[in-house]
Amino acid sequence: MTEHIPFFDGHNDFLLRLMFTAEQRDEVWLGNAGKGHLDLARMKQAGFAGGLFAIFVPPISGGPPPDFAALMANPPYDLPMPPQMTHAEAQPMAMTMAGLMHWMERVAPDDFKVCRTATQVRSAMSKDIIAGVMHMEGAEAIGPDLDALYLFYDMGLRSLGPVWSRPTIFGEGVPMKFPGSPDVGGGLTEKGKDLVRLCNELGILVDLSHMNEAGFDDVAKISTAPLVATHSNAYDLSESPRNLTDRQLAQIRETKGMVGFNYATFYINKDGTSADDMGWEPLIRHMDYLIAHLGEDHVGLGSDFDGCIVPKLIGDVTGVPGFLAALSAHGYDNSLLTKLARDNWLDCLDRGLGEDDVA
Repeated sequence: MTEHIPFFDGHNDFLLRLMFTAEQRDEVWLGNAGKGHLDLARMKQAGFAGGLFAIFVPPISGGPPPDFAALMANPPYDLPMPPQMTHAEAQPMAMTMAGLMHWMERVAPDDFKVCRTATQVRSAMSKDIIAGVMHMEGAEAIGPDLDALYLFYDMGLRSLGPVWSRPTIFGEGVPMKFPGSPDVGGGLTEKGKDLVRLCNELGILVDLSHMNEAGFDDVAKISTAPLVATHSNAYDLSESPRNLTDRQLAQIRETKGMVGFNYATFYINKDGTSADDMGWEPLIRHMDYLIAHLGEDHVGLGSDFDGCIVPKLIGDVTGVPGFLAALSAHGYDNSLLTKLARDNWLDCLDRGLGEDDVA
């Protein structure tokens, strides 16, 4: 039965939501079923066995991010790129979210663990403990000397996207635009190249989601690790710069990398709208396409929960078993479903993370 398949999710923004509701953090994490996309009870109910938890510093420090859903509701649109943020501006919020992730473990040690290695992830999941892997979406909090990367690594950081959809000292992100191409802007800066090399050295995955085409190609040339896009879809099916072209998919496949399928309606709908009343067919079409271009061993889930509008049929984390059931009805057998739900991500972590810690 698909509802019993535990799944690993490649991207969520729960830490950002938790930070903005810090006064109610016990309720948000431990008890507010029905609000947002995630909380501990619904994750356990749905079979959420682990995932990458993003540290994301929004464009406006000190307040909620802009209402991108409203700004992107009616294509075509071309939003101005948010300004570059300094590490001095970004670090306080990034540290807060890192601390909140450790707080999540502290208040629910039997249900959640911050994991630093693939072995730890597998061990936690075998005990029905949710395996949380710290991720950073946009490396603004890492200064030009890269010293902060060592600190975040010691806190558990094991996946990092050098850019979000704005420029950093490391490279350029793609704009919030539809229709639009990822072939926009320059590649990695010299500091960006150094960042990729240090991530490889430490055993931190480099996430290509949000990166423009030139930056993607630079990472592909430099990195010795599998290429990973934690939450992106197929450009041929929805012409958003956030989605991946066939050429990019081929590069990821060549490195035995990974793509996490993003539930955001903007990146699923052919017309780029936020409409969430779709059936399962558009989601299945993207999944079929990704498997056709990447192979069945290099595709997984990358929900973008608590960071996007998701289809009503999914709704929140408790809707993921329904999606797996729809894939089953479409013809995916249990072996393939298990790969997509969990095993492909675990194998990618085996290939991309170090194993220098005690499990």
